[in-house]
Amino acid sequence: MKKIGVLTSGGDSPGMNAAVRAAVRKGLSLGMDVFGIQRGYEGLLDGEIEKLQRHSVGDILQRGGTVLRTARSERFMTREGQEHAVKMLETFGIEGLVVIGGDGSLTGGLELARRGVKVMGVPGTIDNDLGYTDYTIGFDTAVNTVLSLISNIRDTSSAHERATIIEVMGRNCGDIALHAGLAGGADVILVPEVEVDINEVCRKVLRGQQSGKLHSIIVKAEGVETGTQELTKMIEETTGRETRAVVPGYIQRGGTPSARDRLLASLTATKAVELLYDDADSRAIGVCGNEVVAYELEKALAMKREFDFKLYELAEVLA
Repeated sequence: MKKIGVLTSGGDSPGMNAAVRAAVRKGLSLGMDVFGIQRGYEGLLDGEIEKLQRHSVGDILQRGGTVLRTARSERFMTREGQEHAVKMLETFGIEGLVVIGGDGSLTGGLELARRGVKVMGVPGTIDNDLGYTDYTIGFDTAVNTVLSLISNIRDTSSAHERATIIEVMGRNCGDIALHAGLAGGADVILVPEVEVDINEVCRKVLRGQQSGKLHSIIVKAEGVETGTQELTKMIEETTGRETRAVVPGYIQRGGTPSARDRLLASLTATKAVELLYDDADSRAIGVCGNEVVAYELEKALAMKREFDFKLYELAEVLA
C-alpha cells in the first residue's frame, strides 16, 4: 500500500494530534504518501484532502483538539454519501484510511470497509465507551481535568458549607465519573449503569453533615436518568444543605494531553499504519492489559463495554 489517508471524526479528544503525528511519521518512514483529511467525513465528501510531510505534524504532540479539525456529517450517514466518500478516496488514489474517533466514527469506517476500503480504527474519545479496548485516547486527560475541578470545587464548597453536584460527560458510560470520583474522594458517584437511589444520596449527605463535614461532593455522569437540576433541588429540600450544580462541559475535552494519552495515541496509530502497509483487513486498534491489540473492525464494534462494578463498590466503601 502506497497511499493512505488519516482523519479525525466526532467529538475531539486530547491526544488526537499525537495520533495524527504518529500515523503521518510512521507512514512516511515506510515510504508511503500520507494525506490529511480535514473535518472528518464531511471534509472527505468535499475533497478537503492534502498531502502531509514530517513538518506538517511538528509541534502538535502536546496540543489538545485536532489540527485536522472535526465535524459531524449528516451527508455521510446516507448510502449516497458513503458511496461518494469511496469515490473521493479513489480520486486521490488513497488505498487505506486511518480513522481516529469514537463509536460513531468507527461505525462510519465500517461502512467504508464494506465498500472495499481498508480502514483502521484508532479509539479517540474521552468517554472510554468502546468495548474492545481497555482505554481510549483522551480518557485519562479528561479524568485528570475533572479531578482538578473536584479539588477546586471542594475548597469553595467547604467555605460555604454546601453540597455540590459536578456533572461530567458520559451519556452511556460512567467511567469518567467513576474514575475521577474515586480518585477525588467524592461522597457520591452517580453513573448510568447503576440506578439512582435519591434517598440513599440524601442519607449520605446528611451523614456527612452530622459528622461535621463541611462539604458534600457528588460526581454525576450526564447520562444518569435523573436530571442534574432536579437532583439539586431534591437534595437541598430533603437535607436542608445548600446545593449547587457545576457543569464543566467542553472543558473536559480540551487541554494538553497526559503522557498516558500521548503514549496510547502513538502506539495505536503506529499499529494502524503498520497494518495498512501489510495490506491487512480492516481492524480496530486498542490496548488490553499492556498489549496493543487489533480486532476485526465489525467484531470490535459489536463488543459491549463492561462496567467495572468492583471499582464502583470500592468507591462506595472509601467514600
